[in-house]
Amino acid sequence: MVLNDIAAPVADLLAELVALRHDLHAHPELAFAERRTAGIVAHSLRLLGLEVHEGLGGTGVVGTLRCGEGGRSVGLRADMDALPMAELGRTAYASRTPGVHHGCGHDGHTSMLIGAARQLVRTARTRGLNGTVHFIFQPAEEGKGGARAMVNDGLFERFPCDSVYALHNWPDLPLGQAQTRPGPIMAAADRFDIVLRGRGGHAAQPQHTPDAILAASLLVTQLNTIVSRRIDPGESAVLSVTRIEGGHSHNVLPAEVSITGTVRSFDPATQDRIEAALRACVEGVALANGVQAELNYLRYYPATINTAAEAMLALDAAQAIGLQAAVAPRAAFTSEDFAFMLQRSPGAYLWLGQGRADPGPDGERALHHPCYDFNDDALPLGVRWFCEVAERALAVAIPGPK
Repeated sequence: MVLNDIAAPVADLLAELVALRHDLHAHPELAFAERRTAGIVAHSLRLLGLEVHEGLGGTGVVGTLRCGEGGRSVGLRADMDALPMAELGRTAYASRTPGVHHGCGHDGHTSMLIGAARQLVRTARTRGLNGTVHFIFQPAEEGKGGARAMVNDGLFERFPCDSVYALHNWPDLPLGQAQTRPGPIMAAADRFDIVLRGRGGHAAQPQHTPDAILAASLLVTQLNTIVSRRIDPGESAVLSVTRIEGGHSHNVLPAEVSITGTVRSFDPATQDRIEAALRACVEGVALANGVQAELNYLRYYPATINTAAEAMLALDAAQAIGLQAAVAPRAAFTSEDFAFMLQRSPGAYLWLGQGRADPGPDGERALHHPCYDFNDDALPLGVRWFCEVAERALAVAIPGPK
């Protein structure tokens, strides 16, 4: 099946969805400040006659479609927030908000889910939809835990879901392909911030002050051995130091040096071992170099873990609409706060290819690139997938443990 055939059932929706996506792209909003976006979402859902609830987890929106007498329910989720980064793209709909950019495609995800709501509403009777669909529009995915905020605000108590599904555009996959996998699909994300303190002093008299710069250098070297020497080679993990700050003059030993970085892993036991090893390295380097050390270690996103039956439903739905669907060969070390929803409900997270056949001289822009732009040709594919997932999730009781 060619892509035009996949898009055909929703072709009449596409002009409005593309216009909506461009409008959202031109007016990006940061985490928990998605008021304009949430307003557009709520208005769009009300026009369809759905039950609409606003303000979940801050600026989250849930629209509910009830069909027939079926007792099953499914949640379909899209994220709404943009990134705190300048856009360097030159499209007519480029960001009009300085320092804010839809550099991850959440404008596309939101537009897809609105399109799915429109399609499901108008086809519910002819397709025999039987049950409840909750359209979940989530704030603050980009590092602020909007999914956790919605869950803590009673998302699944107020809108029970037998299963929940989400997708993310994936520039690394060609348009028309889709992947997911049972088990881990995205990594847990931790952040560490370390401050090493000496007394400071003259660079020509290092004997008078502990050298925080030297201690920081030794510490960075040790941190980069944790995964290779403290973690089982069969496990997967990444530790990266991403920032070092200290000193202002060529002839002054600074009194303070800060180090920041991230840890990514899939298994909680591995996560525990890395944190313990990191703490031991910090304490050891501080003691050996006569400096004081302060460590703040934050586990801000857990690993995104798909349940097996729902992962296969997601792939079957992708294949049914004509996408080239395959089990992802490995999980990604990027993180995703849909993980908080999957901790409370069975479900699955899908990568939807959006790579262009002719991406231009610089290739397909990666997620979070200042020139990234969502591929509008993926809109109908996401709409169709969301609709197919909803129909399958409501039609069949998925066997097996949850």
